[in-house]
Amino acid sequence: MIGLNLKAMWYNNKATEMLGIQYPILQGPFGGNLSTVELVATVSNAGGLGGYGAYTLSAQEIYEVDKQLKAATDKPYNINLWVSDHDNAAAGISNERYEQTRQLFQPYFDELDIPFPAKPAPFKTRFENQVQVILDTKPKVFSFMFGTLSADMLEEFRKRGIVTVGAATTLDEAIALENTGVDMIIASGFEAGGHRPSFLAPAEMSTTGTFALVQLIKDKVKTPIIAAGGIANGKGVAAALALGASAAQIGTAFLATDESNALPVHRQMLFSDAAKYTTLSRAFTGRLGRGLTSRIAKEIMGKENQVLPFPLQTTLMSSIRKAAIEQEKWDMILFWGGQIAPVLKHTKAKELMEAIVQETTGYFEALKG
Repeated sequence: MIGLNLKAMWYNNKATEMLGIQYPILQGPFGGNLSTVELVATVSNAGGLGGYGAYTLSAQEIYEVDKQLKAATDKPYNINLWVSDHDNAAAGISNERYEQTRQLFQPYFDELDIPFPAKPAPFKTRFENQVQVILDTKPKVFSFMFGTLSADMLEEFRKRGIVTVGAATTLDEAIALENTGVDMIIASGFEAGGHRPSFLAPAEMSTTGTFALVQLIKDKVKTPIIAAGGIANGKGVAAALALGASAAQIGTAFLATDESNALPVHRQMLFSDAAKYTTLSRAFTGRLGRGLTSRIAKEIMGKENQVLPFPLQTTLMSSIRKAAIEQEKWDMILFWGGQIAPVLKHTKAKELMEAIVQETTGYFEALKG
């Protein structure tokens, strides 16, 4: 039984109070169809904060997901969007740029015996329409990446009682977020799997480790911090809290559970020797992200200037992904994963949550003793 004094040490803090949750443990919101209502509800019902990555969804799809989430849990949950959802100009890409990319990637299409796609059309942002759904449906928490929100928009969230959480990969980004009046800031270290949500400097120049970043931000920023990257168990949560974070966000460990929408082979690889090797690459989406090291990521290294801008590169690579899955050529697929993957143990989200809480409690009990 956890004593009241111990409970006050790490359960009850700014994060749990603001978010309305029992434990300061957040499940990373996965985009690209990797989130599920089941995973979000499982984490939220276990006392943490489940998160749903919705940046690829239409406004109507977000509305439907929120409806399902409200039916699956009466606890707080988080919906995540990307402020900057494309890197290409409204005019699209030039024929010359497209031809450079075609020459670089043609061998992979030939190997899979599939046609090279036509030049993708310009991408039209849908962020404002997506945000309106969040304002209308009023989830307890709205987190966002790749930028800041305007003062007017933040005020609209405040009026509705929605907690806003921005993501920073550098101290400068954290300061920029605090200056806008955001409620909480995620300190996203370079160990994390998935995209690097940098927005002030290139992602390649924004590679501070999680625990260094937490301390840098804590020293200069008053807004509560959520540590993310390289955390998968109670050791990581306890360390994050000890360094000044109010909560910890865990991605890869939850992605590896049966409740996520990751492919079975993806989940299997996160528990295999392949998880020891990860790479930051733009090859698959056009934005820098960390996944399990693949042949394509290695071969494209140093040639990122020939990759299409996000999300046009994602569109280009979708046919490679589909064919590679059908042909079981796993080294041609991006499987997201962070550097902490080799320590993963749990395949069920509820068991993972329970283990994290027990382990964190154990570390604080040891300190108390």
